[in-house]
Amino acid sequence: MLAARLIGSGHNNQAAAIKSKSISQPPPSHSDSPSPPSSSSSATATSSQSHARKRSRIMAISPRSANYERLEGGMGVSRNPARRFAWRKFAIGAAILIGIVWFVGPREPRSLYWGAGKDKAHHYPGTEVDTSPLPSPSSTSSNTNTNTNTPSPATSFETDPDPTKTSFCTSPHTPGAPLVQYALMIDAGSTGSRIHIYKFHNCLSSPSLEWEVLNMTQPGLSSYAASPLSAAQSLDILMEEAVRVVPRELRRCAPVAVKATAGLRRLEGTQARDILEAVEERLRSAWGFPLAAQEPVAVMDGKDEGVYAWITANYLQGTLGDRKDKETGEGKGTGKEGTYAVLDLGGASTQIAFEPVDANAVLAEGDHRFELAFAGAKHVLYQHSYLGYGLMTARKHVHKLVDFMAGIRSSGAEEVREVGNPCLAKGTSRTVEVEDAKGDKRNVTMVGEEIGSFDACNRLMDMVVAKDTICKVRPCSFNGVYQPSILDTFPTGNVLLLSYFYDRMAPLLPPPSTPSATTPPSDPDTPLSIPLSAFASTARIVCEGRTAWLDHWGAQPHLMRELEGRPEWCLDLTFMYALLGRGYGFEEGREVKLAKRMEGKELGWCLGATLALVGGELRCTD
Repeated sequence: MLAARLIGSGHNNQAAAIKSKSISQPPPSHSDSPSPPSSSSSATATSSQSHARKRSRIMAISPRSANYERLEGGMGVSRNPARRFAWRKFAIGAAILIGIVWFVGPREPRSLYWGAGKDKAHHYPGTEVDTSPLPSPSSTSSNTNTNTNTPSPATSFETDPDPTKTSFCTSPHTPGAPLVQYALMIDAGSTGSRIHIYKFHNCLSSPSLEWEVLNMTQPGLSSYAASPLSAAQSLDILMEEAVRVVPRELRRCAPVAVKATAGLRRLEGTQARDILEAVEERLRSAWGFPLAAQEPVAVMDGKDEGVYAWITANYLQGTLGDRKDKETGEGKGTGKEGTYAVLDLGGASTQIAFEPVDANAVLAEGDHRFELAFAGAKHVLYQHSYLGYGLMTARKHVHKLVDFMAGIRSSGAEEVREVGNPCLAKGTSRTVEVEDAKGDKRNVTMVGEEIGSFDACNRLMDMVVAKDTICKVRPCSFNGVYQPSILDTFPTGNVLLLSYFYDRMAPLLPPPSTPSATTPPSDPDTPLSIPLSAFASTARIVCEGRTAWLDHWGAQPHLMRELEGRPEWCLDLTFMYALLGRGYGFEEGREVKLAKRMEGKELGWCLGATLALVGGELRCTD
């Protein structure tokens, strides 16, 4: 009876288990989910039940069997019945063992629920087969405490569900600090003014950037030299954008700063100071944002511009603080895993900043040396800002030089109104304003005609770059400025080119089939890697004029219109090649990276300056 009940109940329990599995979604544990019996085990169970029923009937009639009587009489067990009884005991024991194995034995649950590697004929009746991929262990584990409702971090103002909060934490790392903080930085450049509106959270020990909003207006503040009030009012459109983006309740703690660059540096007398005072007064009285604690409206020192651009790039790239020497704490500036060298090309100036190998040993003392402590690491940088070597001023230098040489060739004859210029593409022309040695200005038409040529323009750049200027402290880069050798002090590190370097070169990159450059990625945040020699090869094509353009970019109508509307593109690329090679000393085969953004954030000095702004003591308005 015991065997029959065990087997019978096991069979019934298995059928019930199968039925429940077809309804229940999560896979049961091994101890609660026996596999259904096969046809052979079902036959064994039926046979065992039959023997058990016969045996129960015999025992009901006579508690003492014939064997029992023989044992009592000392006669021993009869042979044939003993064999049958032993066989029955063996069958019962085997049936019990099989039942136990079916109940507690291990099995592969996938055959019931996922059907991996199984044919449908092998699945059991009443069980639905799910052929979808197996879930990951984290999704099937009942002990994993996951919150599937956690929102993804916002990457822009448009995707931020609540600009007053953050999805990274619910309370700031430092008690008393705001959970979310905004900061405004206005870049008053030579060609226009731009506002960067940054959102930070304070979930960590230092402010962490979430997203930025960028807007711009033209012309730059220096264009209003005669009207300081008009200069101040030109920024109103940028502050209106700040009012739109920054939540009202957070504006009183969102500092604003205006940093003017090379454009205002070039103004004469008190013009720059008058403009800055008018801008500061309007920001203070009209908009309700607190001004930065130190120098809220000022002309930024050139060296700060380069250093802040270096901080921005390396902050976004993750190379600040987490790759430092464990013994000295010094940041490492060499190799693929080190910090980036950053070269920025603006309209009126250009900057370089990099972290030399063993800076303490190779860097001479002077303003070019900049020591920086950031994110727990110390960095010693070489930096320099070259005023007058931005792209727009370089154009003026070239046109003035070409006009001067044309005047010499004319031998003082009548005034030259049309001048052949080798730095304009063949077949193009551009009317420009030139200033002579006396300071008089006049319009001259520069013509590429058939003399436009990369080689001729490149020779002209030797005089623009001024490589032969007297070098008082050696070694020098150009224009007599001290700079440690790139080959010796930054031989293998990453080099990042920003601003006009990217704007002029990136649209012209060769197609993917050309091995001289990497495939232009669809993601604008991905730097484009090219050898320095690509500037020369691309400039050579651009300088040849429309016929060469059609061969290389004829399938891109928008780019063709851009080339036709910018005759000085030949000049721009040639100047960049001369600046990087003969100027800074990079080798022809050195790989450089062109970038406009990283992780959706604009590259340049603004973020670096803002990090310094929000990292200090926060002052809010009443």
